[in-house]
Amino acid sequence: MPENVLPELQALERIIELGGAALQARVVREVSVASGRTFPIYAVSLGNASPAVPAVGFFGGVHGLERIGAEVVMAYLQNIVMRLRWDTTLHQQLEHVRMVFMPIVNPGGMWAATRANPHGVDLMRNAPIDALDRVPFLMGGQRLSAGLPWYRGRMGDPMEIENQAVCEVARSELLARPFSLALDCHSGFGVRDRLWFPFAHTRRPITHLNELHALKQIFLQAHSHHPYIIEPQSAQYLAHGDLWDYLYLQSCEQPGHTFLPLTLEMGSWIWIKKNPRQLFSRMGIFNPLIDHRQQRVLRRHLALLDFLSRAACSYQRWVPQAEHYPQRRADALAEWY
Repeated sequence: MPENVLPELQALERIIELGGAALQARVVREVSVASGRTFPIYAVSLGNASPAVPAVGFFGGVHGLERIGAEVVMAYLQNIVMRLRWDTTLHQQLEHVRMVFMPIVNPGGMWAATRANPHGVDLMRNAPIDALDRVPFLMGGQRLSAGLPWYRGRMGDPMEIENQAVCEVARSELLARPFSLALDCHSGFGVRDRLWFPFAHTRRPITHLNELHALKQIFLQAHSHHPYIIEPQSAQYLAHGDLWDYLYLQSCEQPGHTFLPLTLEMGSWIWIKKNPRQLFSRMGIFNPLIDHRQQRVLRRHLALLDFLSRAACSYQRWVPQAEHYPQRRADALAEWY
């Protein structure tokens, strides 16, 4: 790859240009790499800016090796931008919801083809939150060395600027609203696509378990043949420093606000199973390397992202009422815990 070219960033800037005045795009932070080059971290918003309406946020590229996550988010953003030209129902939807996109959270890591950011820090192990139970060695987050994977950063240091950018956008566009959803797109775990929800730092249930169970129910009703395993991340492993745990706990300090962060973990091992040669490529462990397979992945998740946009817009129609809480929680505990 030429030193000064990051194709995903160029593609995002083209989409922003196509969106024109319908999009509010800003550079939240800039990231420097060893060569002295800087890359912008973009946040793109559209829809109703009133803090009284719900919001949905889409995030990708947190780990620089997982380019497919950024591409899934950008594919949906492009879908929205092109539909703005003719889709009346989309314009009506945008009157009642705010949509936020941060497709490339870690441009420095993406440019260097590393999981971590340019400082060697794993952004999903960097938030100031420690697991309450035992975590997997190294994988759960470590402070030994930036030369080892899953490095959290030095104790007491502020969060990395990429995470500061995500937190700034989440607090202003998502957490301040009565209801919001977020989806962070990743790859590199297992042979099945998974939708994870907090917590990652503990096995105890999330406060908004009723709302998550109701969200799953309406998703099943609309997409009965979906490919996802929907579960708490703690069902697989615990980790220190999870950014979405950190932001979710902050949202719980605001009474009357509901924030439901989800992680799409695309099962990239299935791509390796179908094409074992990908094992010999660092990018191949996390991304489909064959064109038709990549196109299939981009199509596969479009319905999920569109569903979440509609669910956020219509949250008052499906969020459970207080009288249904006991049964809903009992059902959720039986299913997930």
